[in-house]
Amino acid sequence: MRILHTMLRVGNLDRALDFYTQVLGMRLLRKADYPDGRFTLAFVGYGDESETAVLELTHNWDTAQYEIGTAYGHIAIEVDDAYKACDEIRQRGGAVIREAGPMKHGTTVIAFVQDPDGYKVELIQKKS
Repeated sequence: MRILHTMLRVGNLDRALDFYTQVLGMRLLRKADYPDGRFTLAFVGYGDESETAVLELTHNWDTAQYEIGTAYGHIAIEVDDAYKACDEIRQRGGAVIREAGPMKHGTTVIAFVQDPDGYKVELIQKKS
């Protein structure tokens, strides 16, 4: 068994795709419209779905925004340098909501960014 994907509902698919591809550097792997159900699915990630877990961005055509529930935490992405990643994300128009630095009560360097729908993405610096 393995994790295939995590699904996020997004209010504006173009805006979400721009964030995940242009700001975070993922690739659009596939996209399909389902007119009878009035929704679109777009899959993004850093590698092929056959090898890595990806994100499924679900856009229900008649819903412009969602409330993020209190159970949702964040998506985590490993980066080589969290400080540099924050600078690059900011330059690309992304929102850094917690600057890179050691986590509380630990030494792992982390940062948080937020996507246009309010989902938090944690950047975890790769340990050397």
